[in-house]
Amino acid sequence: MRKEISEFLTSLKYEKNASPHTIASYESDLRQLANYLEERKVKLREIDNVCLRGFMAKQQEKKNKKSTIARKLAAIRSFLQFCMKKKWVEDNPAKVVATPKQEKHVPTFLSEDEMAKILDLPESRQPLDLRDRGVLELLYATGIRVSELVGINLSDMDFAERLIRIRGKGKKERLIPFGRKAEESLSYYIRVRHQINKGEINEEALFLNYRGERLTSRSIERIVDKYIRFTAMRRKISPHSLRHSFASHLLSRGADLRVIQELLGHESLATTQKYTHLDLKQLLDVYKKSHPRS
Repeated sequence: MRKEISEFLTSLKYEKNASPHTIASYESDLRQLANYLEERKVKLREIDNVCLRGFMAKQQEKKNKKSTIARKLAAIRSFLQFCMKKKWVEDNPAKVVATPKQEKHVPTFLSEDEMAKILDLPESRQPLDLRDRGVLELLYATGIRVSELVGINLSDMDFAERLIRIRGKGKKERLIPFGRKAEESLSYYIRVRHQINKGEINEEALFLNYRGERLTSRSIERIVDKYIRFTAMRRKISPHSLRHSFASHLLSRGADLRVIQELLGHESLATTQKYTHLDLKQLLDVYKKSHPRS
């Protein structure tokens, strides 16, 4: 299966425009399946739903999360569908294997006051602090993913219209507006961006690390964690929490769910609903204002 997996991954990269993260995850999942089948001397053409269920059961024994097991099954389904097109297998037995029921999970989000405290933290005019403020402001102002943030180039920024070009999943592009606060923070940062490293710097990337290279997703996580600790919050907050806060705050102030869907870059409205939150007070307020007999 090594050769077939390699061809499938190449197809994902060049034909499907899959992200490096997706390709790496799928490769790991399929290598695990290949090892499992090899141990049992099962060839590619001999794969059936029984051996696939055995593989999934093995993942449960390893205490893998249901979301992880579901991703592995999705990888196998896509791979076997690819194999069908290539005439390497006759059918796709993964289609009849049930996806594990996912736990409903509402991502952590911050209140408007908590968000304001975090955004006010980077106070100095040192280049790296100005960069951090720009990172935090842009994450909250746009609701973009961390992977999208690190991929932003200077040429993607339109300060005249306060718009930014974002390359999302599958390299799909969308234009996202950002507000005056983010514009102000980014303007300060760009003026001192060249001071981050006295030597060579990446001329394309918007956000740089201290070596003058493009920031990584891990670096963004460290930046967010750093300022969360300064606020002494006792909750687990991640960069994704800022994305969820962006959606929640827009919704609570009356934004249409489909507009939020476009801003977040979701293909499905159902996905957007997972990122939004209405507390009981908001529900009661809406009811009192909206119902004719309230």
